[in-house]
Amino acid sequence: MNKEEFLYRFNLLQHAQSCHNYQHNSPLKSAAVLIALVNNCKTNGMSSNGLQVLLTKRASHLKHHPSQISFPGGKVEPTDKNLIHTALREAQEEIGLSPEAVSIVGQLPSYQVISGYQVTPIIAVIESPQYYQKDENEVDEIFQVPLQHFLQPQNHRTIISYRNGQHHNVHFSPYKHYNIWGATAAMLKDLVEHIK
Repeated sequence: MNKEEFLYRFNLLQHAQSCHNYQHNSPLKSAAVLIALVNNCKTNGMSSNGLQVLLTKRASHLKHHPSQISFPGGKVEPTDKNLIHTALREAQEEIGLSPEAVSIVGQLPSYQVISGYQVTPIIAVIESPQYYQKDENEVDEIFQVPLQHFLQPQNHRTIISYRNGQHHNVHFSPYKHYNIWGATAAMLKDLVEHIK
């Protein structure tokens, strides 16, 4: 899928109900993540493999979600102007992504996660190739997955899990040796459902 088709579909359609149904029982802290789509459509003037989803593998020593695949992002700080500012600031801190390289497209509804956060995904497009500089304290790896991978229904799996007597869906979208799961997989599934 190329950038123009993605933007057309994203802006035209209304958000469907989320596939993520986890509800937290205690007060939640606010956070934001950046779902950055890298526009790799032109290579020597020729079309290539379209939009790529920018992902990170979290450092193994982190308190929350160690070694999991995630989007750049984190908790809202008092100095943040809004959730977009949070997502851009965190992406710059974690992977060295310049806010000037990012064009914000919109956002998805927020997600409650098991670590006690309400996370809002901010959708963006990156037009030009970037040099990423990971924060070794937070990120083990930076990589990209073709958006086309997530557009294939067979690449999404869901299991039912029980916590505190309540059932909720746990989503998976494996890619090569990466196990993309949890809220990250749910956000990708919801994004794909939105643009279908």
